[in-house]
Amino acid sequence: MALATIMLAVASGLSQSSHSISNSTPNSEKSFAKPHALTEKWGDQGDGTYVNPILPGDFSDPDVIRVGDAVYMISSTMQYSPGMAVLESRDMVNWKIIGHVVQDLSAIDRALNWDRMNRPGRGIWAGSIRFQSGRFWVYFGTPDQGIYVSTAEKPAGPWSAPHLVLAGTGWDDPCSFRDDDGQNYLVTTHFSAQGAIQTTYNIHLLKLSSDGLEVLHGYDHVIHRSEGSEANKLYKVNELYYHYYSEVKPEGRVPMMERSKSLDGPWESQQLMHVHGALDKEPNQGGLIQMPSDKWYFVSHQGKGDWEGRATVLLPVTWVQGWPIIGEIGPDGIGNMIWHDWKPVDGLPRRDIATSDEFSSPELQPAWEWNYQPNAAMWSLRERPGYLRLYALPPLRVGHSTSIRNVITQRSLRTSSNQFTVKLDLAGMTTGQESGITHFAKSRAAITVVQSGAIRKLSVAVNGVRTAGPTVDGTTLWLRSDWDFAGRSHFSFSTDGLTYRRLGGNYRMTWGDYRGDRIGIFTSNASGGGYLDVDLVRYETAR
Repeated sequence: MALATIMLAVASGLSQSSHSISNSTPNSEKSFAKPHALTEKWGDQGDGTYVNPILPGDFSDPDVIRVGDAVYMISSTMQYSPGMAVLESRDMVNWKIIGHVVQDLSAIDRALNWDRMNRPGRGIWAGSIRFQSGRFWVYFGTPDQGIYVSTAEKPAGPWSAPHLVLAGTGWDDPCSFRDDDGQNYLVTTHFSAQGAIQTTYNIHLLKLSSDGLEVLHGYDHVIHRSEGSEANKLYKVNELYYHYYSEVKPEGRVPMMERSKSLDGPWESQQLMHVHGALDKEPNQGGLIQMPSDKWYFVSHQGKGDWEGRATVLLPVTWVQGWPIIGEIGPDGIGNMIWHDWKPVDGLPRRDIATSDEFSSPELQPAWEWNYQPNAAMWSLRERPGYLRLYALPPLRVGHSTSIRNVITQRSLRTSSNQFTVKLDLAGMTTGQESGITHFAKSRAAITVVQSGAIRKLSVAVNGVRTAGPTVDGTTLWLRSDWDFAGRSHFSFSTDGLTYRRLGGNYRMTWGDYRGDRIGIFTSNASGGGYLDVDLVRYETAR
């Protein structure tokens, strides 16, 4: 088995060392005003253009490849399961989550399991996706265990069980690379604390075995070191090796590139883009890609995440004297953020990344992720077809909302208007059980129905402060969260699905542990027992 350099032009059959370079910008025969500020618009505008972000939610640490006409992207998931999301697009603007690489996080770290749940913001970090010899390869890092690899014939899976390639703490942001002679390499960062606050970052180039499953001893080159050196990708274009990385400069974390005629160096470096934490949220970690038109692009997250997390942006790339400059080129020859541009491929339909669900399939839709690895015996789509059944487990620590163990989630998207509605059947609830929907990151809020004997009562809790609501008659209940572009949310409820009443005040959404806000459905019971049936979910967002 072999590893890919990068699939930039699979369909056209270009060799990995002779990719064409286009210096033109997309649809350069046309022009329009390109706003240089964050707006409430996002993604496909329906007129052949797009507005950044293309994904207004927490799709962090992206990497991309193209196989034929399809583009595939991976995104880190930290403690959420299944881990490492895989997305597909035909135009790089409209995306769909099609699967995940890691099905069982507990196989990597038992602390990521439902019975421990003490790895917030850790778990699966950034990685790379490549395609070679008919298989997809994903290498990814976990800060506590090391570097893993998983492979699949199809990007939606099934993926092989993660194999530990490089054990140890502090390994981060790996990318595989296969040279023209067939030798496999891995470029990765190692970070280590020096004292209370200082951390050193070294980027290592390692040789891999022919099957890509182990690091070969005797070859370990440190090819770069600087403050915050990470976000590694390695490419070969027109006989030159290009090592993409990011590093911290006075303006923020910036995209960088170094190139060489040999992997042994010497390397020369070039900054590819300016960043501004407040204005563009520092696009920095991502991947280069060449489309069938021969035009190049850079897909990145915005590293300075707000409550929506690190959203995904798409930027054109212009090759200047052999350097892939990102965005709009300034007088100094370095790129700048572009918010509005022509789509790489026009004519394809819009696609929303938010996912509504009626649970009519025996398998969960890929948009759903659990907070930590769930107990497989405590949820089901088969016991009552057409419903998601969640059984109530005791929380790990009574009174601590962060320790609720059966929480299924999607990302809270940042658009001008967002609404998440669930229809619940409460007939299976029992005394002591509480169920509802919740926002959570650094802070938390929830609308909850609690059962005591035969009485069910509503309440809203915001960071532990509870507002009491009315008693619920009957077993059918609709719960809803609405939020706006600024991250102000409020809860409401309905007993007929038509008329909704607000409960509690506004909640200001946050991010924490390098993750954006999540919207989730949960049930819990300190005494154990009972279940919640989720009939449907309606998740609607504005353009």
